[in-house]
Amino acid sequence: MIRTGWHPTLGAIVDPDRTTFSVWAPAATIVDLMIDTGQSPDASRPMVRGAEGHFSVVCERLEPGTRYRYRLDGCGSFPDPAGRFQPDGVHGPSMTVDPSTFAWTDGDWAGIALSDLVIYELHIGTFSPAGTFLGAADQLEALRDLGITAIELMPVADFPGSRNWGYDGVSLFAPARCYGTPDELRRLIDRAHALGLAVLLDVVYNHLGPDGAYLQHYSEDYLTHRHHSPWGAGLNLDGDASPHVRQFFIENALHWIHEYHLDGLRLDATHALRDRGPRHFLSELSARVHDSVADRHVHLIAEDDRNLARLVTPIADGGWGLDALWTDDLHHQLRRALAGDSDGYFGDYTGSTTDLAATIRQGWFFAGQHSPHLRAPRGTDPAGVPPRRCVQCLQNHDQIGNRAFGERLHHQIEPAAFRAASLLLLMLPHTPLLFMGQEWAASSPFLYFTDHHAELGRLVTEGRRREFRTFKAFADEAARAVIPDPQAAATFERSRLAWQERDREPHAATLRLYAALLAFRRHVLAAGDTAAATSARALDADTIGFCRPTTSGDTVLVVVRLRGAGSVDFRPLAPSHDGAWTAVMSSDDPAFGGDGTVECDNTRATLSFSGPAAIILRSAAVEAPSV
Repeated sequence: MIRTGWHPTLGAIVDPDRTTFSVWAPAATIVDLMIDTGQSPDASRPMVRGAEGHFSVVCERLEPGTRYRYRLDGCGSFPDPAGRFQPDGVHGPSMTVDPSTFAWTDGDWAGIALSDLVIYELHIGTFSPAGTFLGAADQLEALRDLGITAIELMPVADFPGSRNWGYDGVSLFAPARCYGTPDELRRLIDRAHALGLAVLLDVVYNHLGPDGAYLQHYSEDYLTHRHHSPWGAGLNLDGDASPHVRQFFIENALHWIHEYHLDGLRLDATHALRDRGPRHFLSELSARVHDSVADRHVHLIAEDDRNLARLVTPIADGGWGLDALWTDDLHHQLRRALAGDSDGYFGDYTGSTTDLAATIRQGWFFAGQHSPHLRAPRGTDPAGVPPRRCVQCLQNHDQIGNRAFGERLHHQIEPAAFRAASLLLLMLPHTPLLFMGQEWAASSPFLYFTDHHAELGRLVTEGRRREFRTFKAFADEAARAVIPDPQAAATFERSRLAWQERDREPHAATLRLYAALLAFRRHVLAAGDTAAATSARALDADTIGFCRPTTSGDTVLVVVRLRGAGSVDFRPLAPSHDGAWTAVMSSDDPAFGGDGTVECDNTRATLSFSGPAAIILRSAAVEAPSV
């Protein structure tokens, strides 16, 4: 059931009999509302200054689609910081939008529980042939049939130009006009709910994009030089006027949850949100969002490289109350083990099966020990953090797109190893995340792309190539010069998924594997939090294994061979079991592109591998399920 009790306080608020405009501009003496009437000059209406620099004016109800700006102290005219749409771009006028006119069909939607999330991250512009909200909606049925339960949209807050990852957003309340209208985004979400899919949105509260950020015109208090981030001055969450800054971003979150019926937010780089105040911003955000949607599942998921248990500890227990956390350590261990990555932060990881098993057991690897890369301790004790609160992946937009050539993991390792790693990921009790196209081993890369004006674009291109200068493969300038230009339209086009691949081999075989694994996860595995994590162990230098309870009350064994041929004793995974085991599924099955050579010897309790592969074993006394 979607609650509609929340009411906005910022922006152009359209009610049945009036339109109220409200903006925080504490440094201004006079603020005028400039309404585009189609004639010159625009109609001007003075706004009333209220408490602590809030200006507002109530007008007769204006038709949705009316364009407007604000003029500050007689100078300039700027888009609304909380404008709901920027049809002419981030430098143009804002447009009034009435969200109540959309005909939702999801009145009975209650969301998806955290324990049932299988997240699929996608970029609207490159996910579908059309590159729009409606184009994405057309592909949702395929994701539902695959076994996905939630899509996660990379940021859609409007940005300059026509192509961008979304992390240069500046109009934080406005869906990017190059993807479609606000109602077309609502149609995407409504369609997802009709198919049983939750929709999460990536939001960026740690910085503003470099072009078109007009917040500073309204108040210099949005940012502070007391805190710094990789993008410059930090967000002012704990200084003078910070309550208004906090309210702006919390209102943004509530706006997405309520005006668009979203099922959660992925909070970008929360480690960059510096807050020394008595209550951390994330704690306040979590409480405000969760209190507003008590009747449906809404998830707040942090991207945070600090491995802080506090992030997902309930507020009542002294934490910040978020629902889950992107934990990259598993990804990094697997990249080191399978692809040999050692530059940058990958140098902190061995990729050994011992360390990989520890990462699975804990949810993350660094739990307070020294990080050579950071030259400081990293992480906290994860004891008590349920596995479902750790979002794990083999690849995501960062881990692909921040590579010089946007290579996906399966572009750099042998198919058998990718299939084995895929089985590992989807059999874990943690919350899995796939990146678009992963399920069919897409041939397209995912490159870094932008569409800034010429001067800024030149700086972005130079900066992109310069950031790889410490990597061995790009030590000389000639090597860096071949890194794709983010500003080139071709860089964007190369990143677009080729959906026709799904029906061709070997992509179709990988797709069958993912569908079978997700069906097994959904229909056979129990949702228990701890059994697999606590049982994970290295069986030898190339093999790990763990147990999973099933809905029938028995246990399956998952054995993953990451490298090379060899035999392994799997008795340490079930030392008290003396019966026979049968293979339920193997990544080496010919149907999935393998050669079917994994052999199980019950007499010796050994598995023989001809190369990388993963297998699921179940007691022979239990009939193997049909998935």
